[in-house]
Amino acid sequence: MSEPRLQVLEVGGIRMRVAELGEGPLVLLCHGFPECWRSWSSQLSALAAAGYRAVAPDMRGYGGTDAPPEPDAYTMLHHVADMVELVRALGETQAAIVGHDWGAPVAWNAALLRPDLFRAVVGMSVPFTPPSRIDLLTALEKQGVRTFYMQYFQAPGVAEAELEADVEASIRRLYFSASGDGPGRTIAGILAPGAGILANTVEPQRLPDWLSKEDIAYVAGEFKRTGFRGGLNWYRSIRRTSELLAPWRDCVIRQPSLFIAGARDDVLRFPGMEARVQQLADVLPGQRGIHILTGAGHWIQRERGAAVNALLIEFLRGL
Repeated sequence: MSEPRLQVLEVGGIRMRVAELGEGPLVLLCHGFPECWRSWSSQLSALAAAGYRAVAPDMRGYGGTDAPPEPDAYTMLHHVADMVELVRALGETQAAIVGHDWGAPVAWNAALLRPDLFRAVVGMSVPFTPPSRIDLLTALEKQGVRTFYMQYFQAPGVAEAELEADVEASIRRLYFSASGDGPGRTIAGILAPGAGILANTVEPQRLPDWLSKEDIAYVAGEFKRTGFRGGLNWYRSIRRTSELLAPWRDCVIRQPSLFIAGARDDVLRFPGMEARVQQLADVLPGQRGIHILTGAGHWIQRERGAAVNALLIEFLRGL
């Protein structure tokens, strides 16, 4: 299979770099933090070989895509609009949409807001939660929590300084430590007072088979060029997103849907997450499966590429 073709498209009001491979029904692949299109390398090849047009953008704020400076330009309505405009820029009228980490809420909300355009949805790591009356940051504050990693990400410049001090080490430590091959501690959780996110990570003695030096160098090269501000601005728009999604509170997604996660994913350790996963059928009446992969951590499409590819293709062929 050939390498993905990289191109920059005008998508609404921004320029977006996308990786594309294959021909057939369109499948969009939305990455999370701190990643880029390359996190979907295995899926691009597998989907193309299975007869799909697989497209993985650098999401707003990342890689070769524009990164507006202000957090207010990173609400979920902006991200859904980017995916709507990307479908149009690709000359298509419908797509299946897949997302991991922050890309999962993009995929879920794209399906929620534009069911005419997104005919099916797959979320990885982060299960669907209908827009609610209280945002996550406010909920944490009400519980007396002040050092959750998302709260640490709020102050402009603080997390940037930590992560950009040694970009390659930051990427290597985050990817390894939050994986199923990592130290078994919670990375994306409560931080010690005064500590940064990297204090929860370790330096790997050796890289696992799914993570190559070349992958780390590529992703680190992107963040050395762009910095982390764009990706961190996604976290800084959480409250504004909650306000803007008020008209869709308590709505469900009726299209065919699928959820995939690693059993050792930190996200599944968030308070209330186990119950949320168990109750997904209530908010995803078109659900066609929940798959929690044993031994895998957060980077599910990298750590378990073959298994994820098989699940995706089976799901898509069943539409």
